Amino acid sequence: MSVSKQSPEKNRSDSANPEDERLPVGTSFAYGLQHVLTMYGGIIAVPLIIGKAAGLDGGGISVLIASCLFMGGLATILQSFGVPFFGSKLPLVQGVSFAGVATMTSILAGGDGLPEVFGAVLVASVIGLIVAPAFALIVKFFPPVVTGTVITTIGLSLMPVAAGWAMGGNAEAPDYGSGRNILIAVGTLAIVLILSRIPVAMVSRLSILLAIVVGTIICLIFGWADFSHVLDRGVFAFPEPFAFGMPTFSAAAIISMFIVIIVTFAETTADIIAVGEIVRTKVDSKRISNGLRADMLSSAVSPIFNSFTQSAFAQNVGLVAITGVKSRFVVTAGGVILVILGLLPVMGGVVAAIPSPVLGGAGIVLFGTVAASGIRTLSKVEYEGNLNMILVAVSLAFGIIPVVQPDFYNSFPSWVGIILHSGISSATLMAVLLNLLFNHIGVRSKDRTDRSVFVAGTGRVIRRDELERLINHEALLAEGDTVKDGKIVDCNGEEVPVVTDHQHEKVVEAINNGEAQTQDDVRRVIRENEG
Repeated sequence: MSVSKQSPEKNRSDSANPEDERLPVGTSFAYGLQHVLTMYGGIIAVPLIIGKAAGLDGGGISVLIASCLFMGGLATILQSFGVPFFGSKLPLVQGVSFAGVATMTSILAGGDGLPEVFGAVLVASVIGLIVAPAFALIVKFFPPVVTGTVITTIGLSLMPVAAGWAMGGNAEAPDYGSGRNILIAVGTLAIVLILSRIPVAMVSRLSILLAIVVGTIICLIFGWADFSHVLDRGVFAFPEPFAFGMPTFSAAAIISMFIVIIVTFAETTADIIAVGEIVRTKVDSKRISNGLRADMLSSAVSPIFNSFTQSAFAQNVGLVAITGVKSRFVVTAGGVILVILGLLPVMGGVVAAIPSPVLGGAGIVLFGTVAASGIRTLSKVEYEGNLNMILVAVSLAFGIIPVVQPDFYNSFPSWVGIILHSGISSATLMAVLLNLLFNHIGVRSKDRTDRSVFVAGTGRVIRRDELERLINHEALLAEGDTVKDGKIVDCNGEEVPVVTDHQHEKVVEAINNGEAQTQDDVRRVIRENEG
């Protein structure tokens, strides 16, 4: 008995980094399968869209799907397991990026077909591989106020995906949005919540996977799941290199695809930082550079095997948060499963047969958890005496605009739409720019005297000899101040303390030394210098 209790500990890494924990092989593959099920709908969506846009038949689309699963698995293994200079060594699942869908469909509309798409992806990814380390140097401009905003946006922008799954997945289906589909999703969600409350670590951590299995079985019993086509594509098939012909190259297509690469840089950087926050591990420019290199190497190889640009999947960041399983080797196991699915279409067919409403019920929990993780990060941000409040407000708004109004940028040049159509990219760019403007460019580190209606309040005091003059001349008050019962009240409704000359001197000294950053700190300094 004692051996069985200790065996899990023996499988854990002695490293202090949570992401380096090693779980038993069976457990790792169980958690890895949960990651695969979480992102499966997303990874097959892009080849479905591109295949239809290219006019492929069912067999051609099947080749694209298998290829994307295969390359997504290899990219996941490279990103999570890592080799020198490649891979962030974090629990990040890789897959085909949604960022390039609009660009690739535009290239297809030009009439040159998939070979031109693959050529553009290949060249743009090689260029991205070269410039990735330079992009990674901007990590210092991603403080918690930026990362928290981006993580929150990731969760909120993914909610339409969960809602679409819950409604049935296929908007053209006659039962899309039916009460039955919604009830299946709600039932799956209820199972997740119930299993999460069971005081058995294995059950609660696998609550998402178990809920998907239970939900699928229930649907199968009632005839709402169809597994009759899982053998249609055969049992084994290795992705054929250049199955759609040798790539062709167009300068315009390459330039437009490189813009997509910049967007995926921003998204992957945000995901690396997000999962670093969740795992509670160090993320520096070197780690981001290695992660971006892995992205670009995988993306450069993908066209050879009939796939597209690779990037980290945000929905799996939520799974790391909700399960608490931070081991990168779990994700590596998920990558192995993806490779197998790419080689064994029969297994991919089984996963593809899982009803979309079941995935929708699980997705509500997953994507909501991503947003909650971002809110937790934002709760640690200092809002007093700065413009962080408006930074968060504007960045979140820009991130949500493409989600609630997808046609918002339609009248802008296509390159604007490519960059800003992704809510994650919009929020990231706005948060970084506003952080530079408000917290870096032209800001005095010790003494910030500028006032704004958006400043949440600062540690302020008033000398006794100033009080009467301010009360009698309200125009001299700081913006947002009011006079109430002979006292000065700031923009937050808090009374501004009245102090002696000696106390004022000590308060100013404490603020300049960074020892007093909030109103509570100011009150403490005042109490220490009474009498």
